[in-house]
Amino acid sequence: MKRIAILLVLALTLASCGTSKVVRTSKKVMKGNWTLSTISYSEKGTYNVSLLDDAPKACFEGSDWQFIPNNNSGIYTINDTNCSIGARNFIFTIQEVDPATDLYDFLLKPTDEKGKSPTNYGYRMQLTQLTEATMQWQQTLNVEGKPFTITMNFTKQ
Repeated sequence: MKRIAILLVLALTLASCGTSKVVRTSKKVMKGNWTLSTISYSEKGTYNVSLLDDAPKACFEGSDWQFIPNNNSGIYTINDTNCSIGARNFIFTIQEVDPATDLYDFLLKPTDEKGKSPTNYGYRMQLTQLTEATMQWQQTLNVEGKPFTITMNFTKQ
């Protein structure tokens, strides 16, 4: 009887530490190929923003993204010939912030082909929309003491 109680407690502990069903479902929806179709800013004006410390907004618009949820990895490819074209590797994590609102934090860390990060630096965004056809990320920064939001809209290929 004592063994059964210990096994039951262990099973409940392990189950509570796993990813939520909502996050697992989100990863299934995210799986596959996407195009980063548009990027917009919350404030009007011209800004010199380097997204993911890689390239400007114009280079990312039209880029192709592949998400492989079973190992939390992916590749994005810059296609604009006016930019440094080519594939870049990353790893990602989805964390549920508030189950009542279905808000998520999306963490993305650039890596090399072997999944190693040269800087160990990542980017936190909110996954604000995810359907079978569209996905939206928002990253809020402080610019001159005011919130500044970058919105990235993806479409599934």
